[in-house]
Amino acid sequence: MTTVGLLYPGHSAEDDYPRLEVLLNSDIRVPVVHTDIGEDAHRVDALLEMGSADRLAAGVEELRLAGAESVVWACTSGSFVYGWEGAHEQIRSLALAAGLPASSTSFAFTHAVRQLGAERVAVAATYPQDVTALFTAFLKASGAEVVADRASGIVTAAEVGTWGRAEVLELARSGDHPDAEVVLLPDTALHTVAYLDELEEALGKPVLTANQVTVWEGLRLAERRAWGKKLGTLFARPE
Repeated sequence: MTTVGLLYPGHSAEDDYPRLEVLLNSDIRVPVVHTDIGEDAHRVDALLEMGSADRLAAGVEELRLAGAESVVWACTSGSFVYGWEGAHEQIRSLALAAGLPASSTSFAFTHAVRQLGAERVAVAATYPQDVTALFTAFLKASGAEVVADRASGIVTAAEVGTWGRAEVLELARSGDHPDAEVVLLPDTALHTVAYLDELEEALGKPVLTANQVTVWEGLRLAERRAWGKKLGTLFARPE
């Protein structure tokens, strides 16, 4: 059995993770510990506080007791908001607190883009424009070329968590760009796991979503390769 521990802020789309477990159909487990979200706001000051070292460290003991082999801070905005160097320091502190390999959803996106061999990406974000711009800057720092970034202006994770299939598909379509090799949906508050194959069929290209890449990153850290049907190109079994 491989166990990937997730630190998830508040309650929005955490039911994506047991769905992923089922679709992977293997001995992979993804326990989730909910961190104190503080103020639910896609605003820079609130996001910096949400991703603080103390808030993350508070949940690691429970994940260790659950047998976690790696830990991922399952929050995109609460990691890239620190910038490229600051986000590295965040996961260094998390790894020290947990005594385990650690990462965040922001780095999961950069590693997944490289795994797919892509260079040009489009961002379809739920966030306000200023927060979306910080994610774009983070991706550029990783070496990716961002050919388009679409901001939806949603302020709270609670609202994002109410979005269903129609809204997710529309977000992806509106954020796509002809030059993009892959489209990124970077909010772990957004339910996407049930729609991964449909998203890729609609756009005709790989789509990476926050909850999908978060679990993939944890498995990568645990040195466990896994494949699953209906989980998009990232989890497709090599032919």
